[in-house]
Amino acid sequence: MAELNIVLIEPQIPQNSGNIARTCAATGARLHLVGPMGFKLDDTKLKRAGLDYWHLLDISYYNSSEEFFSKNSGPFFYFTTKARHVFSEISYPDGAYIVFGREDAGLPESLLYQNEPNCVRLPMLAEARSLNLSNTVAVAAYEVLRQWGYPALSGEGRLRNYTWKD
Repeated sequence: MAELNIVLIEPQIPQNSGNIARTCAATGARLHLVGPMGFKLDDTKLKRAGLDYWHLLDISYYNSSEEFFSKNSGPFFYFTTKARHVFSEISYPDGAYIVFGREDAGLPESLLYQNEPNCVRLPMLAEARSLNLSNTVAVAAYEVLRQWGYPALSGEGRLRNYTWKD
């Protein structure tokens, strides 16, 4: 299966990170949590938002951005409201890292400036500050997976009490 990496740099809200963990678990994406974080890893809000999906999750932890970038080589795509490129116009290769910043501040502008060609945004009204982080991650992850043809993901569901007619 192709490898998708979701990176949260200094996440602050445990419920967002829990929701993102659940998205990663359901899609087979690998989650990278980069500190310092605004919560403890044993936070009940984090665990509750992820529900019972933690056993499906491939997760790595880093103490800092410096540690993360020294251990991973990309390619990196930086999601930010400040970007000039639309996320769906990018072709994401196998092994892509889609990187997100803090809920209250986003990614550092120096990082964005140094990597402008790989900075992307979700279109939205100019008056809106941003989308919720967990929603943005879900939209981004599914765009990458759509481009890849949803590898290893089930495209068909089942009813509990009925059988679909062919």
